[in-house]
Amino acid sequence: MDKILEGLVSSSHPLPLKRVIVRRVVESAETPLSQAQCRAMFALSTRLVLQGPDPFQRQVGRQVLEAYGRYHRDEFEAFFNRGLVLGLLQRGYGELSSRDPAILDYIQAGLRLIMSCPSVLELFELLQVEALRLVCERPAPPLCARLCQLLGDFPQCLPRGRKLSLAFCQQLVRSIAHFQSQGSREAELRLYVSQVTQVSGLLRSVWKAEPDTLLPSLQELFAVISAADTSFEPSVALASLVQHIPLQMITVLIRSLTTDPNVKDASMTQALCRMIDWLSWPLAQHVETWVIALLKGLAAVQKFTILIDVTLLKIELVFNRLWFPLVRPGALAVLSHMLLSFQHSPEAFHLIVPHVVSLVQSFKRDGLPSSTAFLMQLTELIHCMMYHYSGFPELYEPILEAIKDMPKPSEEKIKLILSQSAWTSQSSSLPSCLSRLSGKSETGKTGLINLGNTCYMNSVIQALFMATDFRRRVLSLNLNGCNSLMRKLQHLFAFLAHTQREAYAPRIFFEASRPPWFTPRSQQDCSEYLRFLLDRLHEEERTLKALSSTKTSEGTTNEESQTQETVHKAQVFAEAPCTGSEERTLIEKMFGGKLKTTICCLNCKSTSQKEEAFTDLSLAFCPPTSLENIDPKCVERSEVKDDYMVQTNTTATSPTGETLLNNLEANGGHDTVMDEGTIKDLSTEPNSENTTNSELNKVQDNGDMSQRLVGKNTPSVTDLLNYFLAPEILSGDNKYYCEKCASLQNAEKTMQIIEEPEYLILTLLRFSYDPKCHIRRKILDNVSLPLVLELPVKRATSPLAVVSSSWSVGVEISDIGENLAKKLKPSGADEVTCPQLVPYMLSSVVVHSGVSSESGHYYSYARNVTGSGPSGLCHQSTALSLVSPQAKLLTEESPCTVLENELDPEMPREWFLFNDSRVTFTSFQSVQKITSRFPKDTAYVLFYKKQNSTSGFNTNSANGLWVNGDPPLQKDLMDAITKDNKLYLQEQELSARTQALQAASASCSFRPNGFDDNDPPGSCGPTGGGGGGGFSTVGRLVF
Repeated sequence: MDKILEGLVSSSHPLPLKRVIVRRVVESAETPLSQAQCRAMFALSTRLVLQGPDPFQRQVGRQVLEAYGRYHRDEFEAFFNRGLVLGLLQRGYGELSSRDPAILDYIQAGLRLIMSCPSVLELFELLQVEALRLVCERPAPPLCARLCQLLGDFPQCLPRGRKLSLAFCQQLVRSIAHFQSQGSREAELRLYVSQVTQVSGLLRSVWKAEPDTLLPSLQELFAVISAADTSFEPSVALASLVQHIPLQMITVLIRSLTTDPNVKDASMTQALCRMIDWLSWPLAQHVETWVIALLKGLAAVQKFTILIDVTLLKIELVFNRLWFPLVRPGALAVLSHMLLSFQHSPEAFHLIVPHVVSLVQSFKRDGLPSSTAFLMQLTELIHCMMYHYSGFPELYEPILEAIKDMPKPSEEKIKLILSQSAWTSQSSSLPSCLSRLSGKSETGKTGLINLGNTCYMNSVIQALFMATDFRRRVLSLNLNGCNSLMRKLQHLFAFLAHTQREAYAPRIFFEASRPPWFTPRSQQDCSEYLRFLLDRLHEEERTLKALSSTKTSEGTTNEESQTQETVHKAQVFAEAPCTGSEERTLIEKMFGGKLKTTICCLNCKSTSQKEEAFTDLSLAFCPPTSLENIDPKCVERSEVKDDYMVQTNTTATSPTGETLLNNLEANGGHDTVMDEGTIKDLSTEPNSENTTNSELNKVQDNGDMSQRLVGKNTPSVTDLLNYFLAPEILSGDNKYYCEKCASLQNAEKTMQIIEEPEYLILTLLRFSYDPKCHIRRKILDNVSLPLVLELPVKRATSPLAVVSSSWSVGVEISDIGENLAKKLKPSGADEVTCPQLVPYMLSSVVVHSGVSSESGHYYSYARNVTGSGPSGLCHQSTALSLVSPQAKLLTEESPCTVLENELDPEMPREWFLFNDSRVTFTSFQSVQKITSRFPKDTAYVLFYKKQNSTSGFNTNSANGLWVNGDPPLQKDLMDAITKDNKLYLQEQELSARTQALQAASASCSFRPNGFDDNDPPGSCGPTGGGGGGGFSTVGRLVF
């Protein structure tokens, strides 16, 4: 029969005839045959299966082998023995190599036929050994896939015992690493992918059946991809294994990998780069999840050098993967994380910028829903990066044009995304096992390091920084080559906005802005510092403008003579008034307002008027009875003298003739010590000729009285402003000299705001002089802070000749001894005024904690408020207006009650608490209740932002690149910040490695950043306001 069959299949008869005869031969398998005949048929069918020259002969061989093997099982068991199988696996069959997949096809078919025979157990043991040998020889994908298919169908052939099964898994991983596709056509690639999937599927089955083999297999995987051998590049087919690793293991594996001291940086860099290459592998799931987890893990242990190197090496490759729909989701996820976390420098983003437009246009041409969805995600990412790294219009304008039709995320969303994505905010990904970073808090704001009792400066700087329009104007100034104080402020603002440090040390700015009479490392008055700073900035700008306008064509002088000339001209122009709105300085535009003082002689009814500029209004505390009856009273008024605001203190009596209050304030309660004649002829001591000791002693008594009445009627800022603007009767020792009457006469003095500032700064005069103890005591009265304020402004309808418009910095002194009539001159007929209520929104509150001006601590509450203000907050129904001086005061309902009842639903996490180096979220309710909760902590300086402003800073730049954000930085500033951010990351990395070496198993708790309204702010000092820190680790798996 075998001879007939052999002659038939090799004959030239028609194929249909051959098929009929073969069918007869197969049917005859049921007839009894001798052992020799069976063996001959088995040998022939084996030769046809393994060496058949065409598919027909190989098919005939399989049909005959299966038929005769089934009906003559004993004979086939004797034929298909250990010797045959071992020979096939080690030597092949004739000219057929042992590494040909057809050998495994034949063996699998033979195993099916003898599955119920006892000898199969011997073959299983043989195949267990041979399978391990085969994978150690690094079989090609077809052979390896065929072996895995056999082992999948016959798991009894898998190596047994922990040692052998572990070795098999590790060697199979190594084999996959050597896989390479043999073709580039789609069909060939699909076959290759299916072969790799077959192999990885077998590994998954082994890991599931024997979990102990998983971790060593992953160790082997990491060893392969972290190897530095440049002569061998592991196959991206290894990506097929990632989808089979349980995601529940991600935390423990990443922790073990990133904290293992035996894993060198070079190895980790190599491994991470190759994992990113895996994004090219189609159909693989969770590759991006593991890549991002490893990136976060490295950030959590502060290995920033690796992250920087890998990002710069691979960012373009990841971006290019967006062109391929099959791998686009994973590539976009990794690209987003890499770009958003790389926040210290624009270098990574700028590597992909040239390729963005073509990809966007491709997505638009597709028109597919999936492409549109990806385009929206990409657009949001691009907007975030352009917001963070503004200042490159030549790079960004083509991108903006390409995505102009796509939705743009809000500024709040962009800031949230950036704050959550930075490397220094990745510690939360492994919260219980890694050291806490000292990067920016979750607020995204930067603190200021206390340089030794410099909280007075820190609180003021943070309030100015949070004055959004002012900050943007400062950052937009072109001050290259200038070493001015404004340049230093710009530098400080730029670092507060863009540094990745938790807190910045403003040493250079402190030395440049500290008043010369301020003793270093001593507590000072923040209000006095603020006035000095604004005045310096104002005068500096005036001087520079004057110098630039008076340049001559004289020859270049040496540097020393130029410096002397500058100083001389600064002194000359310091006293020159500003004329014209176009000549106004930035400080005038942002903080400058005007007051008009009118004195009316009660005898002849003639009036005198004077206008004076101000940057802040100092509000005295009125006696409790004045809240109900404001006239007559004691009032403090502002006048101009020698270019400085002079605060005049007068004494009034109640109807019963008893003195109510006598405020003797100097610079908000401080004795101002002037060095080098900075401010001349300013008395800082009470005038004993006009003030008796008994009257001075009443100052503290009245403060105590006010404090006792807080519970009954808490004054508000509105009350203090009404008190400030209310009419005052000049009588007794303070009579007015009327030129018309040519004698001292009783007079009425009124003050009106005729020009409102963009930012209204209000200082509450809390420090009163105690002549007994010769110290400045603090008035601890609680004052309710209205969130919305309406300021009465009386603008002139016709031009008025300005008597004196010299700049005023708001320095108050006692000036009771000089008659007001000598300083005020008649200005003619009264002008017609149009009262207008200008709405303001509370922006910042500087708080003083302590009982005297010489001690304590400053911190500030602030929020971002622009010209339009937070939405939904400024309504006529809820606004607290200031009535004109002639109208009656507000009702007795507390503004605090109104605001808490009607304005409570404000934007969540809108307020920030700046406490030196510590910045936390807070709420307006906490701002309002700070004094009731901590009696020594009182609001001192308030910043209000004018709403619906038309003269505010227009942030819509010509190129539209920073509509929602701060203006682009000058190149030298951006370079300085980038350099410092890299230095900071290196410092953090070095610190983390040192901690890991010194205390690998130590643990301690730390206080996380968050809401900080349950504890008082603490004292002032080099570390005042800073948050806690620490780290904790657990036992690690070692790779």
